[in-house]
Amino acid sequence: MQEKFETPNYYRTVMPYLVLKDVGSFLTFINQVFDIEIKMKYRGEGGRIKHAEVVIGDSTIMMGESTDEWKVQNAGLYINVDNADTTFQKALDAGASEIMDLSNQEYGRSCGIQDPSGNTWWITSPLQ
Repeated sequence: MQEKFETPNYYRTVMPYLVLKDVGSFLTFINQVFDIEIKMKYRGEGGRIKHAEVVIGDSTIMMGESTDEWKVQNAGLYINVDNADTTFQKALDAGASEIMDLSNQEYGRSCGIQDPSGNTWWITSPLQ
């Protein structure tokens, strides 16, 4: 008989699920830029990361490594941070490329980057 699954308290109603070529590199990148908390990491055959769950602020992202059956599925992600300028620089230092320069918008200080895994992040903070 299978045990009853208890939903973790960090699960949200909707959570992105990324399928990436190299989950380990992605975890390194997002930890350097966003200071994540890894909640779960399962390894499969050959040591590849079959499934991982991280928390950034009050949000959860799930991910797994691509296979022949499950192709890469990148995402566009919007993230609120305390300081877009600082986060933008951290992202560039960690290997991201700029896709939209920092600028003041009516909704805040914002920019766009593409991480080394191919995901787009729209980084925004309140106007100072």
